[in-house]
Amino acid sequence: MYTPPAFREDDPQELHAIMRAARLSTLVTATDAGLMATPLPFILVETEGEHGTLYGHLARANGQWSTPATGEALVIFAGPDAYVTPSWYAAKREHGKVVPTWNYTAVHAHGPVEFFEDEERLLEAVTRLTRLHEEERTAPWAVSDAPPPFIRGQLKGIVGVRIPVTRLEGKRKLSQNRSAEDRAGVAEGLAQSENAGDRAIAGMIPRS
Repeated sequence: MYTPPAFREDDPQELHAIMRAARLSTLVTATDAGLMATPLPFILVETEGEHGTLYGHLARANGQWSTPATGEALVIFAGPDAYVTPSWYAAKREHGKVVPTWNYTAVHAHGPVEFFEDEERLLEAVTRLTRLHEEERTAPWAVSDAPPPFIRGQLKGIVGVRIPVTRLEGKRKLSQNRSAEDRAGVAEGLAQSENAGDRAIAGMIPRS
């Protein structure tokens, strides 16, 4: 990922926060048949390995798991993003030498991919992932709520994914290369948008 110094994010806590907030990410593997990609929700186990370990699952019918990967896998976590119009810049009124851009946050996680079929490991993985997304609900659903024979049948239709992360690349492109006046204009403009992603980016733009 091309990351100029002004936009580079190296703080492990910030990188993990972006990954957790992304909810749905994209698993990319290079194979002799070409690139293969699948949108997947992952759970990040931060305490496992130097940079954390990712767990997820994909359909058994998905050929990505049975096609040998060449080198490490890449998981792309995309955060909020927003179009930035030059009309928000103070510099537009001063000299007009401005162009549109795009603000966003993203993390690329690299690591060797392991696909597993063991029922016990699969059950643990789907249980942890389900708990992550159900825990804030008033009446959270649990895997154990369904009949065990039904769950065992469902597990036969999926394959687990484990990626111990070896390298993280982070980017927070939030108008840091603009003046304080330009950043304030961008934040104000995005804050008035009806788009939730625009408003999220507005709150991230540094003011000083």
